[in-house]
Amino acid sequence: QVQVVESGGGLVQAGGSLRLSCAASGRTFMIRAMGWFRQAPGKDREFVARVIWTNGRTDNSDSTEGRFNVFRDPVKNTMYLQMNSLKPEDTAIYYCAVDMAGTGAEYDYWGQGTQVTVSS
Repeated sequence: QVQVVESGGGLVQAGGSLRLSCAASGRTFMIRAMGWFRQAPGKDREFVARVIWTNGRTDNSDSTEGRFNVFRDPVKNTMYLQMNSLKPEDTAIYYCAVDMAGTGAEYDYWGQGTQVTVSS
């Protein structure tokens, strides 16, 4: 079992920056990858970015490429999402998820989410 808790959300102005954190606990030694997802009101949950735990390789959605950076700190069992040049369309609840197998096909554990609101 793995538990994850997101934090760092808030209200920012367009063009600003924000850093989200996702702290994992439990059987963290088995984690192969973690990812960020977001869900805006009235829309489906969408993929944002992910990181392979062992080598730090990352992948971003097209809408966040070049603006969002995902990275991890294995010592702290924490994944981060550095969000820069924020846009109003980035407004959503951001979720942290654990991909135990590291394939990207399935995410096994999810956090409760943290709200990010970007004003115009």
